[in-house]
Amino acid sequence: MVGAAAKNCLTVGLFLLLVCSLQGQGKSRHDLWETQLQAFVSTDGRVNYPAWSKKRHLLDNYIQALSEAPPQSNWQKNDILAYWINAYNALTVQLIIDHYPVKSIKDIPKRWSIPVFTIGEKSYSLGDIEHKILRKQNEKRIHFAINCASTSCPNLYRSAFKGSQLDYQLETVTRQFFRDTSKNKFESDRIRLSKILLWFIMDFGFKKEKLAFLSRYAPIPIDSDVSIRYLPYDWSLNE
Repeated sequence: MVGAAAKNCLTVGLFLLLVCSLQGQGKSRHDLWETQLQAFVSTDGRVNYPAWSKKRHLLDNYIQALSEAPPQSNWQKNDILAYWINAYNALTVQLIIDHYPVKSIKDIPKRWSIPVFTIGEKSYSLGDIEHKILRKQNEKRIHFAINCASTSCPNLYRSAFKGSQLDYQLETVTRQFFRDTSKNKFESDRIRLSKILLWFIMDFGFKKEKLAFLSRYAPIPIDSDVSIRYLPYDWSLNE
């Protein structure tokens, strides 16, 4: 009994320490999230939801810590982006675990519109975070950092996003996404892209703007008259 009580006190103490750290720093370091990513996400982006569900208190603690230490007006843009990218990914994992086993996130009713996160008296859905917060920051690369728990999504990055490293991290995940031949295929005369670039045409623009963006990340040089098509999107769970 004493051992169990001591263990519980240690868990609570670590949680409170994390909350105080997040609040005192004025920005989040997301150490608890990164530890979980390293434990439950493989190097090829596969998520071990059954194992994670057995330790879901760690995920719940992290999300609660985020709720207790939201972005402040004096935060830098990159710190705000890192906070919300990590929140979106953690909340998506939590949503899947809440409904596991499922074959696809699309099996969950209203998956992107139900409230999943609360700060004070304000609630947020995954859709709110993606469309009303992240996309408003005018940063195309966020689309390759957030993960929708599906095979065709960008892989769940195994490190927490951090404001001080964000540009490097966004460059990394974007480059990895376009060089993954299961998600995009580049040939000299045609490109077959992820439908992410079709669905978010307001972010990536039409062909000229899209090719200008792709030229930074494609594994081969791209000609302006190349043909663009889109691959089928696999919504099966990324496990």
